[in-house]
Amino acid sequence: MAIKFQYNKTSLQQIEKQLKMRQRTLPIIKNKETALRLEVKRCKEEVAALEAQLEAQIAGYESMYALWGEFDASLVELKDIEMDVKKIAGVRVPVLLNIRLEAKPFGIFSAPKWYFDGINLLHGLAKTAVEREFAVAKCDLLEHARRKTTQKVNLFEKVQIPGFQEAVRKIKRFMEDEENLSKSSQKILKSLQEKRAAEEAAASKGEEDGKEDAA
Repeated sequence: MAIKFQYNKTSLQQIEKQLKMRQRTLPIIKNKETALRLEVKRCKEEVAALEAQLEAQIAGYESMYALWGEFDASLVELKDIEMDVKKIAGVRVPVLLNIRLEAKPFGIFSAPKWYFDGINLLHGLAKTAVEREFAVAKCDLLEHARRKTTQKVNLFEKVQIPGFQEAVRKIKRFMEDEENLSKSSQKILKSLQEKRAAEEAAASKGEEDGKEDAA
């Protein structure tokens, strides 16, 4: 990652501030990623369990296949789904509270005896199917958040933090070299000044000695 900076103290302070912020944030993001991974795993297990349950219920449905031609499917109606939203590892996901199914009245004496079993089976199928849809939606949201968090961890850990660290090293090295050069220049200048002062002192002393000799 190309970090824009200047070779001065102000830029160094800004870069160090950005670096420290990311170093402090990285463990938090990693913990979130771990939590999301666990939640995604649990969610996938929940979806798998509901799918197995749904398959078992469908198998029960198929065992009565010959009779379903006589059944009035409109007797069972999904009236309402109550839901809420809660946060899991910082992600808002839908939560199923209640499924309200309604069985319409039918002629108890005129309908086949197995109608009650058929209504119960359809109730179970509808309930499991809705629960599965909610679990899949929750899983998708958590997986999306997990991928985003993983990308951020990689961005901080493999790109931005190393980039800022390299920028800090370059600025510090430049400033150290500049300081060393300045010190060397000052030493050279001081040496030249001392040499010049010594030469002037020697010349002045020579003039004084010449005057004394003339006198």
